[in-house]
Amino acid sequence: MGLKLAAACPAPAAWYALQVRHQHEHFVANHLSGKGYHHFLPTWRCRRRWCDRTVEIDSPLFPGYVFCHFDACDRRVPIVTTPGVIRIVGIPCGPLPVDDAEIAAIQRVIASGAAAGPWPYVKTGQRICIRHGSLAGLEGILVEVKNRCRLIVSITLLQRSIHVDIDSAEVSPS
Repeated sequence: MGLKLAAACPAPAAWYALQVRHQHEHFVANHLSGKGYHHFLPTWRCRRRWCDRTVEIDSPLFPGYVFCHFDACDRRVPIVTTPGVIRIVGIPCGPLPVDDAEIAAIQRVIASGAAAGPWPYVKTGQRICIRHGSLAGLEGILVEVKNRCRLIVSITLLQRSIHVDIDSAEVSPS
């Protein structure tokens, strides 16, 4: 699946990845909400250790990025002038939309409540489909880590992935 070349105006009202300043994901998401934009900031519960304690925090699954649904032809300026936004991810001649199916897959993983976390982007491996449970119908790449099966779901444009622990009995080849 290669990069799609952007036409003069990409498809209106699509999901776009916004590259944001380091640790400004929540700040940007709040500003986008205030401007009336529909955004998506997937997070995961992780443990951070500081010198005197360990705390659980919600950390972005895709550090440095916030997803926003807007019409890139008409509404680009209010997005890029949002404090903390560096750019809309794309190619030199314009922004590239994120595949709707990839956003939908990430949203399903988050909504399922399954343990998920960031994962290095992978291109190779067997594609599988989950047949049962809250993630039924979701496709991704199967990997095994420390005798546990994980489904890898990717955002191709960003070359970033997340993992979700799954039961190997619920999967079949895609």
